[in-house]
Amino acid sequence: MVWFPRMLDKIRLQAKGELPAEYIPWLGKGFDGRCLRYLRVSYDTLIDRVLQGGTNEEILDWCFSVGRQLSDDDITIWSDFLRKRGWRDSSETLADLEESKKQSGLADRTDLDTYFRYNDADEGRDPSD
Repeated sequence: MVWFPRMLDKIRLQAKGELPAEYIPWLGKGFDGRCLRYLRVSYDTLIDRVLQGGTNEEILDWCFSVGRQLSDDDITIWSDFLRKRGWRDSSETLADLEESKKQSGLADRTDLDTYFRYNDADEGRDPSD
């Protein structure tokens, strides 16, 4: 399930005081918020569970037990939706993606047509991987 491990990593880093400041305003919001609503789990409840320890898979199984169980199709739909977010989306979504690229000095990058590709480039990874 894409994004879920990233969300857990941010929770863990925040708990250790190691999360970069630019991520803090987005904790539990944006894609985190969408993921939580899809799972039907509150952010505060997830934080408590993550800080108890366990693997990403164990925590996802816990989410299924306290939120809702997702089928393989549900996970595929979620993952495909998020991977393509920004690509041929609404004008509001495209404007937000373009503004994010502009703020990061990446406005000229036409290859960054999804939020995932933008995040990769913004964080120093090759967005084509």
